[in-house]
Amino acid sequence: MNSTIRVGNLFGIPFYIHPSWFLVLGLVTWTYGSGLTAAFPSLGNGSALLLGLTTALMLFASVIAHELGHSFAAIRQGIDVKSITLFIFGGLASLEKESKTPSDAFWVAIAGPLVSLLLFGIFTIVGIGTGVSGVFSAILGVLASVNLALCLFNLIPGLPLDGGNILKAIVWKITGNPNKGVVFASRVGQIFGWIAIASGLLPLLLVGSFANFWNVLIGFFLLQNAGNAAQVASLQERLTGLTAGDAVSRNSPIVAENLTLREFADEQIVSGQNWQRFLVTNSDGQLVGTISVDNMRTCPRQLWSETQIKDVMRPIVESATVQADKPLLEVMRLIEQQKLSALAVIRNNGVLVGILEKPAILSLLQKRMHTNPA
Repeated sequence: MNSTIRVGNLFGIPFYIHPSWFLVLGLVTWTYGSGLTAAFPSLGNGSALLLGLTTALMLFASVIAHELGHSFAAIRQGIDVKSITLFIFGGLASLEKESKTPSDAFWVAIAGPLVSLLLFGIFTIVGIGTGVSGVFSAILGVLASVNLALCLFNLIPGLPLDGGNILKAIVWKITGNPNKGVVFASRVGQIFGWIAIASGLLPLLLVGSFANFWNVLIGFFLLQNAGNAAQVASLQERLTGLTAGDAVSRNSPIVAENLTLREFADEQIVSGQNWQRFLVTNSDGQLVGTISVDNMRTCPRQLWSETQIKDVMRPIVESATVQADKPLLEVMRLIEQQKLSALAVIRNNGVLVGILEKPAILSLLQKRMHTNPA
């Protein structure tokens, strides 16, 4: 998430806090501190606020434990966890990729609520079994009830909540298509978003009560994230079956290694080519390197007629290439993760197919939208 603050690692997972979390921390501290003061008048204001802060931190520790449940389930499946972030609506574990099967996706989704349910049981047993009373009994009761609420709320069957991911896995299992699962669970999530907004606005409009206004914010959060998930799934559905070779630019910037720099300048640059970098192939059509205008400047112009491209080209790094039969969806993720502008597409024998750029993917997507409208 943007503007997050990194505060360390949790079991090797980067841990971030969004600035909005501090607002919630202050509100929760004040709310529980005030509640303790009202319930136990003998407590001083300072002690009540300190206990309120402790309770708030323990509640957020429960949220972190919930997200660690998702994370550990993903790690067991060989999926890296990029980060865990606390923000205004709770927590978010960002995974490197999706699970490979619907059953795996189910276990990643259910792991968080199971952790919250376990914590509810622990706090309940400790509160009853130890016989504590007074302030500490009240705090244990709050921790138990909030973890139960966290479990049940996240089981609502709509994205982006855990219940939505469970529903997605079920639809994926039935249809065999993960994208259909995302779209269906997203639509359900949007329905719950509208319900939440209505439950917050109706009391405000009818009796002027702001008691449920928090539901409005939650509703907008559900609507936005569920809508984004549906759009991404729709995009992925349209790109399913396409490979990197399908998105190669028709007029890819390719030159032969035995061209002289003078021939290269005349044929490619002076003729109006506006590419900043060119791919270099050998006599067998295999990719051997790249050349740019900056590379040419390393050679005096009077030597251009006797200097070949292969003498000044730069070697191609493996991370800048992709196999032609690689699914286009995986290529898009690679481009986004490594912040690449383009990739060279090659066949298994190293023969160059061409260059792939993000605009070419968008152009291909637009063509498919026109030929196969939703």
